[in-house]
Amino acid sequence: MVHFLQTLGLVLTTASVLTVASPLPQPASELNDAPTKVKRATCTFTAAAAAIASKKSCSQITLSNIAVPAGTTLDLTGLASGTEVIFSGTTTFGYEEWSGPLISVSGSGITVNGASGSKIDGGGARWWDGEGSNGGKTKPKFFYAHSLTGSSIIENLSVLNTPVQAFSIDGANGLTLSHITIDNSAGDTGGGHNTDAFDVGDSTDVTIANAIVQNQDDCLAVNSGTSITFTGGTCSGGHGLSIGSVGGRSDNTVSDVTISSSTIKNSMNGVRIKTVSGATGSVKGVTYEDITLSGITQYGIVIEQDYENGSPTGTPTTGVPITVLTLDGVTGTVSSSGTNIYILCGSGSCSDWKWSGVSVTGGKKSSSCKNVPSPASC
Repeated sequence: MVHFLQTLGLVLTTASVLTVASPLPQPASELNDAPTKVKRATCTFTAAAAAIASKKSCSQITLSNIAVPAGTTLDLTGLASGTEVIFSGTTTFGYEEWSGPLISVSGSGITVNGASGSKIDGGGARWWDGEGSNGGKTKPKFFYAHSLTGSSIIENLSVLNTPVQAFSIDGANGLTLSHITIDNSAGDTGGGHNTDAFDVGDSTDVTIANAIVQNQDDCLAVNSGTSITFTGGTCSGGHGLSIGSVGGRSDNTVSDVTISSSTIKNSMNGVRIKTVSGATGSVKGVTYEDITLSGITQYGIVIEQDYENGSPTGTPTTGVPITVLTLDGVTGTVSSSGTNIYILCGSGSCSDWKWSGVSVTGGKKSSSCKNVPSPASC
């Protein structure tokens, strides 16, 4: 029996032996009210198929040096409430052109943790072709954190070389991501593109704390959701800390977002808010505070209501108003070829802004800003 389980890539500890005592006979009227208690196992898996097949039977799942086959999702969706998942050793993935995701986790009260020294290697260089999700090879997204609820936690993960976007957070309610490192630095010269670190949509009460990111796109992109916090982050090489683009989805509302105590360096943009041209929705109650910029090449602060899939139109629209926006203590430098601050709002669609302790220098002063609400300035 042990040999058979090892062949399947499953090792059960002694605590994993399941014993269910038969209850004493009960009156028929009580049968429907009697709970059935089954002790779930503590499981260590060395093969993806075994982990996927037995995931609901385990209270703790350790994934030990898992090599996920090509074209297969490490599917940890629908976990039993309170399950803990531990990535141990090095997790790798076979190569195939497909949309992914490579990993998917869902459930209530779930904890996903990385053991000391563990790595999850997406092997992105095999897909990188400079086009990201805009063309070329079909590339798998990395990690779906979808429908994680009930104070779930993802923490202490060390991620390498995602093919395209890293963490997709969707339909989450009460989720914390803490001390996650995403190192896509090889993509700087290797063709990495659209390697967003954290994309948030249609979620409530999400906290991302102490992330370290080096990538080639947004460090954070909040596309929709409420009560979202990003704090203590270090972002390098990408497109900055972004709201949006907002508009054109089923949920086009962003509210109560706080981005704080973070550093953006050697990136295209710093603080960024973008709403989709001609779309409807709203951005309300966003705060950027204690943000330090350095080595920004394009815009230190950019807020625009003309976004159109990477090609702004230059003509702002008013369907996604940006209101109750606070920038407090946003400081740093832009390269001489870049622009310190660029604000392009529609008539009356940006209002009730608070702007203090903002000092972005080194770049050019924009002459194209429109409808800048007081006290903000270009």
